[in-house]
Amino acid sequence: HTHTHTHTHTHTRHPSIPRSSLSASNKQSSHQQQTNKMFWACVPQGTIQVIQTWGKFKKFAEPGCHCIVPCCGDEIAGALSTRIQSLEVACETKTKDNVFVTIIVSTQYMVLKDPERMYDAFYKLTDSREQIRSYIFDVVRSTVPRINLDDVFTTKEEIAVEVKSMLEKAMTEFGYSIIQTLVTDIAPDQKVKIAMNEINAAARQRVAAQDRAEAEKIMVVKAAEADAEAKYLQGTGIARQRQAIINGLRESVVNFQAEVSDINSKDVMEMMMMTQYFDTMKEMGTSDNSTTLFVPAGPGAVAEASAQIRSGLIKSGGAGGS
Repeated sequence: HTHTHTHTHTHTRHPSIPRSSLSASNKQSSHQQQTNKMFWACVPQGTIQVIQTWGKFKKFAEPGCHCIVPCCGDEIAGALSTRIQSLEVACETKTKDNVFVTIIVSTQYMVLKDPERMYDAFYKLTDSREQIRSYIFDVVRSTVPRINLDDVFTTKEEIAVEVKSMLEKAMTEFGYSIIQTLVTDIAPDQKVKIAMNEINAAARQRVAAQDRAEAEKIMVVKAAEADAEAKYLQGTGIARQRQAIINGLRESVVNFQAEVSDINSKDVMEMMMMTQYFDTMKEMGTSDNSTTLFVPAGPGAVAEASAQIRSGLIKSGGAGGS
């Protein structure tokens, strides 16, 4: 903001003053008016303006009001912002596995608040943003081609540190300080993204299939173990049941022979077999879940069944003894 403050003097001819004297007085006043012109320059907060005199650096104008005398050669050459500035650069490059990727680098920087550094920032560098952009392109395109695409995502912090280190070395000479450098985005081609997602999905499906197969295997093994254990327990129960039946039959035969004379154990067994045979027929006839079974129903069938059972017991006993 520049305000002009001009001193203006107006002379009125007095009747007693000659016209020639008034003309000389007006010329003197006009010369004084030209030499007394000045500007008031208001520098806003967060900005430093550069004042030159006849094209040569004079001073830095801090925020506030400053007096500038143009007739003495004073002029405002430009301004420097003391705020933190941000620059976002999109750099396309190629990875080690020949995949083109766009890397977004965001840099925050500011002018160093030192007269010598501010002088360098204004007079040594024409376009600071373009200079920073050039350094970022150089670092990214020399770093990423040595890294595979998958590793770019995991090493973006290292890329940001290398960019910041390079910028600090280069821009300090021009009066700028690099506050922070971040790799904000890594964007491969859309087809590459789709392929990467498909590879990831296939890998996850393979792992899921392996897990499902392992679970099914465990279920089958556990079912077989449970079936074997059940059959073992069932066999043990049947064996104990048969042993109890044999013990009961033995006791019954002994008690029957003790009570009734002139009868041998064979007769007792046949009689008990007939009793159990009829009990079995009764159970099959009264059970709701019974199935039809055709067996010899005559009394002679009992003796035949008894003989077959006896023969089987004798043979099994002989096989066990041998």
